[in-house]
Amino acid sequence: MPSIRDVVQALSRREGVDAVIVLSRDGLTVDASARDGLDPEGLAALVPSVAAACNRLGTAAARGEFASSVVEYGRGMVVVTVLTADVLLAIVVAAGVNIGALLYELHQQRTSIAGLL
Repeated sequence: MPSIRDVVQALSRREGVDAVIVLSRDGLTVDASARDGLDPEGLAALVPSVAAACNRLGTAAARGEFASSVVEYGRGMVVVTVLTADVLLAIVVAAGVNIGALLYELHQQRTSIAGLL
């Protein structure tokens, strides 16, 4: 059976993925893989506030609980996905990368990934 480390490593090997971070809702890193120049602990500290804002937006828009978000920047994207009530997954992706397959796989495998925690 794979471990959460195996999942992090597999996601980090995808083309254009610069960082994969599994973190607690309070911003503590559970596991991470990042390319040079990225600080996974620093990124993990910022993700919970993004998730909280997305949750508030979903509530205000009558869309329910926050599950995933994609935030696009000039040099890439950050995907944040809820794995469990206490654990999030953040993936930093380079610009120009088609993340459609990644988003589909995360949606399909979220429960399986969460089961590894």
